[in-house]
Amino acid sequence: MTVVHAKYRGRFAPSPSGPLHFGSLVCAVASFVDAKANLGDWLIRIEDIDSVRTVAGSQDRILETLALHGMQSDAPILIQSQRLDLYRDRCETLMQRNKIYACDCTRKQIKRRGEHYDSYCRQRNLVPTPNHALRIINQSLQTEFVDLHLGNIATPQKMCREDFVLRRRDGFYAYNFVVVVDDIEQGISRIVRGADLLETTLLQQYLFSVFAAPVPEFCHIPVAASKPGFKLSKQNHATAINNKTVLENLKNVLIFLGFDKTNVMDFASSQPLLQWAASCWSLNLMPKQTEVLISS
Repeated sequence: MTVVHAKYRGRFAPSPSGPLHFGSLVCAVASFVDAKANLGDWLIRIEDIDSVRTVAGSQDRILETLALHGMQSDAPILIQSQRLDLYRDRCETLMQRNKIYACDCTRKQIKRRGEHYDSYCRQRNLVPTPNHALRIINQSLQTEFVDLHLGNIATPQKMCREDFVLRRRDGFYAYNFVVVVDDIEQGISRIVRGADLLETTLLQQYLFSVFAAPVPEFCHIPVAASKPGFKLSKQNHATAINNKTVLENLKNVLIFLGFDKTNVMDFASSQPLLQWAASCWSLNLMPKQTEVLISS
């Protein structure tokens, strides 16, 4: 169940695994104008919890790109790698409440037993060690949620009821866990992000309920794709945003998000363009689909 927060707070949470590309700029702009249209705060979070994927210099380059495009955080920037003690504390709290358990299953063992994890270690009562994964006891009964843009979204029952990992066997904390801890700590009330993350939503909503925290509203926007099923991403070597063409970049992003091209092209500078976009923003501008093809 969604709980309305006292104040709107949105966020953009890039991973410093490379520079921003067009698809990530779309998410940044959409979350920014949505926050400003609702007279709320917009926060930047650096999601560098997986240090193996972090590329040196990417964080500074990302923040520079956002600033040049008129977007700066309304609160101090949160950096996940500096919050490991908090994640450890939240895990210990859940362990004391008997909400999580240790698991020593390998990926091969899980795959042999089925497509999704089958709660094999839930009753084994393993004594947790640094070499164990930690899994949540998933007692959720939900199989669908309401997305602000796409409407009712159903998730396969086995996927949304899986005892998912909070801390991996290699010691890294899992994405689904740390983003919920951070969203709670930052008081995030609405999450505007790409539709490629739809399948993680019910898992994250369950964690909010376990922590007895207000559940943010979720709005998933179409991802930019070069061909069906092939979204622009750093892993797919998407072209980095050119910081020398800020106005053109913003115009292309706003047209992608559904703004009228004629109105967008009238602007000669970026800041008035962003302000105008926020003044007439509506989620209904965007196509109700999970991806939009763009020319490369």
